[in-house]
Amino acid sequence: MISLKNITKTYKNTPVVKNVTLELPKGKIISLVGSNGAGKSTLLGVIARVLNPDDGQIIINERNIEDYKTRLLAQHISILKQSNHLNLKLAVKELVAFGRFPYSQGKLNTTDQEKINEALTFLELDDLKDRYVDELSGGQKQRVFLAMVVAQDTDYILLDEPLNNLDMKHSVQIMKTLQALCKQKGKTIIMVVHDINFASQYSHYIAALKSGEIKYFGKTQDIIEPKKLKDVFDIDFEILEHNNKKICNYFN
Repeated sequence: MISLKNITKTYKNTPVVKNVTLELPKGKIISLVGSNGAGKSTLLGVIARVLNPDDGQIIINERNIEDYKTRLLAQHISILKQSNHLNLKLAVKELVAFGRFPYSQGKLNTTDQEKINEALTFLELDDLKDRYVDELSGGQKQRVFLAMVVAQDTDYILLDEPLNNLDMKHSVQIMKTLQALCKQKGKTIIMVVHDINFASQYSHYIAALKSGEIKYFGKTQDIIEPKKLKDVFDIDFEILEHNNKKICNYFN
């Protein structure tokens, strides 16, 4: 479990994350939602120790995150940022192999290679493993970066808008892959999601942020309610139900 206690992060004297306290359950998909500037990506970066909070503490598996050495932390938490730019000519299998660096330090052994192959197969990339990443489509590239994270084989996977710039087909494909990671491999996935309906359909829990604060946190079916969503996004919602899932209509 990841516990956040009174996390605060300030930029240029402006609080971006304000006194956030959360208990993030293990083995679930947890979506961070909210309007632009709500503090979602900043909070995700703090959880991954990419950013240092100005106040508060994070406990991972009953241990303060500050007590982890960087290499050991990278064996527990992986993060995929919103923008991934490559300046090197790399084959798919070479990029995926970077996920093993916290273990191999660049010297791949048999176990590392097994994890790489498992990740390529899991993301259905075996036919593309010798292709160069810069030759791939946006959806294929996103699968490759996700395969790198899968190869890292951490308990906790943090994703900053993993559906960014993807069409509907590839967005659904990525979300179903995340579902499988959670269900089949027991991963805990914490992600920033822009589309409330993807959060509604695929998340077990939702943390709704507004102006740097947690307005609501709980099971998805308890958060997807018209009054709560209007409070978070400042627009009206109509909630429809299909196959025991809630769909958000905010176009009317």
